[in-house]
Amino acid sequence: MTTTPSVQLVSDLVNHIPEFRDAFDTHVFNQGGVLPHVFFWDVVQDTVRSFLGEAPGTADWRRTLDFLEEQSGRGVLGIDEVIVTSFLNDLPYPDEPGHAIVLQLGPVMAARFGRIRPGG
Repeated sequence: MTTTPSVQLVSDLVNHIPEFRDAFDTHVFNQGGVLPHVFFWDVVQDTVRSFLGEAPGTADWRRTLDFLEEQSGRGVLGIDEVIVTSFLNDLPYPDEPGHAIVLQLGPVMAARFGRIRPGG
């Protein structure tokens, strides 16, 4: 069975940042497999909580952003779809706590964020 780029992204994320392993295991159990767009809701929530300092023991938000920036630069359609649709688009809006994380995005993700949410 061939792994799709989006499922590979999830696998690579969990291998690169093991703090996501518990969320991944719970996700697979609850969903009966890997649904990348659904899993990334947890990634967004944990990343923003880390940025706000509200979740000791979760993956450091900088590592997550660095990993996703690196993946965004690869130009792989399935990866880009998950990162843009289910990470960047789900980041906090200007009136929500943690919105300042968008100022920390690397150049590739910042450009894409600006295109999908020009108002922040």
